[in-house]
Amino acid sequence: MKKKLAVVALGGNALLRDNQLGTIEEQEKNTTETLENLIFLVRQGYDLVITHGNGPQVGNILMRNDAGEQLYDIAQMPIDICVADSQGGIGYMIERMLRNVLNKYKIKKNIVCIVTQVLVDKDDPAFGDPQKRVGKVYTKNQAEELTAKKGWIFKEEVKTAGGFRRVVPSPLPVGVMNESIIRDLAKEGNIVIAAGGGGVPVYLDENDDVRTTEAVIDKDMASSLLATQINADEFYILTDVPYIYINYKKPDQEIKEFLNYADALKYLNEGQFAKGSMAPKIQACLNFIKNGGTKSVITEAFKLADKKYGSKITMEYEDDRR
Repeated sequence: MKKKLAVVALGGNALLRDNQLGTIEEQEKNTTETLENLIFLVRQGYDLVITHGNGPQVGNILMRNDAGEQLYDIAQMPIDICVADSQGGIGYMIERMLRNVLNKYKIKKNIVCIVTQVLVDKDDPAFGDPQKRVGKVYTKNQAEELTAKKGWIFKEEVKTAGGFRRVVPSPLPVGVMNESIIRDLAKEGNIVIAAGGGGVPVYLDENDDVRTTEAVIDKDMASSLLATQINADEFYILTDVPYIYINYKKPDQEIKEFLNYADALKYLNEGQFAKGSMAPKIQACLNFIKNGGTKSVITEAFKLADKKYGSKITMEYEDDRR
């Protein structure tokens, strides 16, 4: 029987929850609780590639950069280095916690973390309209000084009166480097952690040399692309809601447990999903299905072992709706 290959994208709440300080003890506990739920897939015989978010963590790295420059005159590192730093730190934490979880269940598997570069198009329109907020909140005067000194672009914060945050582009991913290595390692039964935080954004110049860019990539879009490139059978997005809903938080709210491609696309185009949260997840799932994937799932981690879990998007409705 052919083993299935799944890409599992861990949402931000898998590592850090609301109202937490973000200590390593909190993150390790959250990560362990999330990874416990992946044992179901391991026991079902799936080969696994795990991706993850990095929003709070890379934000903290950027603020440490800022503090180091101000207090000790340490040169700030660019965003690509910060994303790579977060991939290494978070990947190490996931690997260590997962080794302990596997040991608890007497499961022997190799786990490897790959710092992953993700290709973007240097002519992507996002570079002309940066929208992704990163780093700390500055005053107007500080923002103007940084714009003059470093060329940073700022937008006013809605939640912080008089505050401004740096914004950077969020281009679409067009390729994942080392995807064949990731695929081969996973197909050999190793659990691979890759494309953390959407990957380190890079592009190829006219000589095919790898160049960096001050940008960030959506984690779910990069995970979906990786799933396509390694010919994964299934793509899972683990988040803080159990299902896909239409008319979310309205009196006529409705769970959509099974969706085919056409209906999911219709709801997306109707604006049923919030642009900053669910919409990119739906788009990522649709991209995977459109490019040959069998099934996309959006759910909470702890529901994976349920016989009926989460919302599934397929090209057509599944026949078996248990």
